[in-house]
Amino acid sequence: MVKKINFINHYMNIEKTIQQYQQQLQKCRDVFQKKTKDYGTSWRVLRTSSLTDQLFIKAQRIRTIEENQDQKVNEGIESEFIGLVNYAIIGLIQFSSKNNSSVELSETEALTLFDGESQKIKELMLAKNHDYGEAWRDMRISSFTDLILMKLLRIRQIEDNKGKTLISEGIDAGYQDIVNYSIFALIKLNEQNT
Repeated sequence: MVKKINFINHYMNIEKTIQQYQQQLQKCRDVFQKKTKDYGTSWRVLRTSSLTDQLFIKAQRIRTIEENQDQKVNEGIESEFIGLVNYAIIGLIQFSSKNNSSVELSETEALTLFDGESQKIKELMLAKNHDYGEAWRDMRISSFTDLILMKLLRIRQIEDNKGKTLISEGIDAGYQDIVNYSIFALIKLNEQNT
């Protein structure tokens, strides 16, 4: 009986995570779509190293706000986490389409690429979440920020090594983790505000 109750609770937690994850991912996708309407796909000119630096700037701003509890620009950390999700997905798109030099994509093409990368990342989250047992729910948002910064420093080192690693995961795995950490942070921020 206890095993059955634990199984039901585990299943309910996973369903809650999937629902919350999808809500936050949709929020990020909506921003991506609106910016695509405004700017087109100008991000296609960026190399992955430039995207890594952009991600670093956003993560560093979150950490500065967390530490100082003060900000001068009227954009909170939620918008920065959304930016982290979108830029990391853009990085994955760029990483997987190295041989495609076309700068301008249609909105439909851009969203199809976004959705394809998002699906892979979500599947990774589900696999890791299963193995780690929803441990992220007990983490602080500031820990996600630190983990993202650590991932970015690792990615920069891999980029400086021309993409070669001896034992570590590659740049794409780092980007995927950044998306998942950022979405977890967005879920926790949303829970704090409700």
